[in-house]
Amino acid sequence: MIGLQVRVLISEEEIKKRVSELAVQISRDYAEKDLFVVGILKGAVVFVSDLIREIAVPLEMDFMAISSYGASTQSSGVVKMLKDLDTPVEGRDVLIVEDIIDTGLTLSYLTELLRSRKPNSVQTAVLLDKPDRRKIEYVPDYVGFTVPDKFVIGYGIDYNHKFRELPYIGVVTS
Repeated sequence: MIGLQVRVLISEEEIKKRVSELAVQISRDYAEKDLFVVGILKGAVVFVSDLIREIAVPLEMDFMAISSYGASTQSSGVVKMLKDLDTPVEGRDVLIVEDIIDTGLTLSYLTELLRSRKPNSVQTAVLLDKPDRRKIEYVPDYVGFTVPDKFVIGYGIDYNHKFRELPYIGVVTS
């Protein structure tokens, strides 16, 4: 990792264990529902892929692409839709799966957007929660890990389009 020092914050084994726990909880909560998983590109691809393989109820899945970072390490505060869903969500039980929540702006925007499309329900699952960065009140329904206000990479989360392939969550230290 040229020019970057990374310290492991959450190991590959810890992630696997927590993803399994979340899948059990989601499977129980959606046992009698029409589960429609919305993965948020690109950061949540690894998390949503591992999560849906562990979920024990039938589901359908689609993707949305949203940007609020660009090439920066901090959210710009402006949410921009890059790709919308291909499938209608009306009457479905929607679970938005996101890599990380910090300011809350992106998930708040997505939740309201999808609620306007008349689903039965909209809930959110995030791998990482940075509550110290919140700009608006938002509490995800399912949380993998709460992390400090540090820039993280790995397990799908990038820095300038790199490091998504790391099997762990690391903190950039320099």
